[in-house]
Amino acid sequence: MTGIELSPASLREAFGHFPSGVIAIAAEVDGVRVGLAASTFVPVSLDPPLVSFCVQNTSTTWPKLKDLPFLGISVLGESHDAAVKSLAAKTGDRFAGLETKSTERGALFIYGTSVWLESAIEQLVPAGDHTIVVLRVHEITVHDDVAPIVFHRSTFRRLGA
Repeated sequence: MTGIELSPASLREAFGHFPSGVIAIAAEVDGVRVGLAASTFVPVSLDPPLVSFCVQNTSTTWPKLKDLPFLGISVLGESHDAAVKSLAAKTGDRFAGLETKSTERGALFIYGTSVWLESAIEQLVPAGDHTIVVLRVHEITVHDDVAPIVFHRSTFRRLGA
């Protein structure tokens, strides 16, 4: 076993060996759908109900979401590989071709996903070039018939039967 020099590229590759799900964090802001994708979603606590994700400090979308009272978290399904790329795009309509639902509180959800979590920001924790966002879950909807998409080694994968 040989050591590899630490760099953003070598770290990205090493971290990519850990498979993860992918979520959309979204809300409706003055009638406009705003959202982003993240593969750093982690359940944190059952009591109180908390989850977290990490967002890059250079994100131009996060500032539009971070002060809203409620955010929607959609756990993306295996049919969403194109949607993940769209949600992560720097320009264009990130929700093109996606059917969505907004709640009265402004949280936005994507249809065809396995879980919806209506949540509010509980805490922001600076962490290097990212911020850890801790959210309190207020409502959940589970769609048992939707298998999740998995991000592993820079590729979207499906779970085996």
